[in-house]
Amino acid sequence: MPKRPIEPKIISPEDVDPRHNWERPIMALGPSAVDFEERIDFRRLHRYRLGRTRQALAASGLGALLVFDQYNIRYITSTVIGNWARDKFTRYALLPGSGEPHIWDFGSAAKHHRLFAPWLHQHNCHAGMLGLRGAVAPKIGLMRKAALEIKSILDENGVGDMPVGVDVVEPAMLFELQAAGIDARDGQQVMLDAREIKSADEISLLNMSAALVDGTYQHIAEHLKPGIRENEIVGLANQRLYELGSDDVEAINAISGERCSPHPHNFTDRLIRPGDQAFFDIIQSYMGYRTCYYRTFNVGRATDSQKDAYKRARDWIDASIAMVKPGVSTDKIAACWPKAEEIGFSSEMEAFGLLFGHGLGLGLHERPIISRLNSFDDPVEIKEGMVFALETYCPASDGYSAARIEEEVVVTPKGAKVITLYPAEELPIANPY
Repeated sequence: MPKRPIEPKIISPEDVDPRHNWERPIMALGPSAVDFEERIDFRRLHRYRLGRTRQALAASGLGALLVFDQYNIRYITSTVIGNWARDKFTRYALLPGSGEPHIWDFGSAAKHHRLFAPWLHQHNCHAGMLGLRGAVAPKIGLMRKAALEIKSILDENGVGDMPVGVDVVEPAMLFELQAAGIDARDGQQVMLDAREIKSADEISLLNMSAALVDGTYQHIAEHLKPGIRENEIVGLANQRLYELGSDDVEAINAISGERCSPHPHNFTDRLIRPGDQAFFDIIQSYMGYRTCYYRTFNVGRATDSQKDAYKRARDWIDASIAMVKPGVSTDKIAACWPKAEEIGFSSEMEAFGLLFGHGLGLGLHERPIISRLNSFDDPVEIKEGMVFALETYCPASDGYSAARIEEEVVVTPKGAKVITLYPAEELPIANPY
């Protein structure tokens, strides 16, 4: 690899400033590039994300960040090759001190980056393969070679003697990093620090992603009739999301009838029946930016018990949204929700994820994580520019129905701005009789 002189990087204020003008609405325009109005500026987005990472690294005491988490790779390098790579541990990226990012990618993808990703130095785009989660045995030496190459880049950038933050890693690769003289530390917390505050471009992308789900819920409502199966709704939703521009439908929960309580977090081939309460969660991304977006419907009609469960879930989520303001700590939000025992569970661990808040971005679960399980022991300050989902769940008194509601919010100087817009103030009745 040709050596280049290392120039220290100065972090420009504009590279770490969220730069959102709260006097203007959050953009949710189409995906096309146009010459007559400003839309998403992807190179500005890259500068911001890299600037935030440099800032977090500088404050961490670490010399570099070595990342295998796909969300962190995309955040640092603005590269992606498909979601099949999510769990393969074959791609990785390195930010060596004040040097430029390096990316090791699957085979010919490295050449593609050299041709089409001019924001990365050509010599920093490498082909890499560590063994595909052990399918190629570590004894072959791919990991050893990679660790030595990483160490040489760290030395070249003057940080070879400093600890390196690593996010997620195979044990065999960790052992090779240690054998190469690399002091591996926890780098995931540094990356979560970096990803915590969203720029104007990120907020717009999250809003656009939510808009895809707005339209998909309209599609679901039109098809939610007796005789259709949960898995058919999932198939219809997948098709609609990809038609609208989704780049990854990660999961769709579809829960109906007697399956609603307790919540199983999946879908089946169950037939939808008249009077069913049914809820759905759509987890997908647009340009990498994710949604987590629950809605509950009743099919044709609703009982008093089902209506009451929905009203209670709505009251809880409204109370938590009203609490969201910069400077408020997450324990105050968690306190808006009932204890686990009040919704039929024996512990907060067993009820975790039902009354819950979580940051959204390139990852589904970023900061802050808000729940009665963790927030009282470790309250986190809510900050302007955070984006997170708040979700509630309430079992019905009939013993099997339940309501589930989720809203995504952007933290503005004045409070929460809801960006999940499919109507949910009252229980929606799909195809009423």
